[in-house]
Amino acid sequence: MWVKHMSAAARQRTTEAIFKGSVERQGVVGDEVSKQLYVGEITFKDGGANRWHVHTSDQILVITAGEGIVADEHEERQVREGDVAFIPANTKHWHGARPGKDMTHLAILAGGKTTIVGD
Repeated sequence: MWVKHMSAAARQRTTEAIFKGSVERQGVVGDEVSKQLYVGEITFKDGGANRWHVHTSDQILVITAGEGIVADEHEERQVREGDVAFIPANTKHWHGARPGKDMTHLAILAGGKTTIVGD
């Protein structure tokens, strides 16, 4: 068994290529704990978002604070605290905060690969 306490103080600014704008993250569950699952907390500041991308596994986003957008090639959905989004494997998509807003979510993935496929 393993337990980790998440806190806003543990978030670190990230400049990874998948993100645009101001984004902070903290790893929750990674390779050091599970070989099958990844869980990360991502905070998009003032309209920050990620670029169009694809995961080779399904992804679940649990919105824990703020307001944002989850979009694929067919639709764009407004999300807010308490919403849960499911993105099937190999679906081109992006997600982030609405302009002028912040949004935090937990990203849950079953291993695999993430590929950036556009801006």
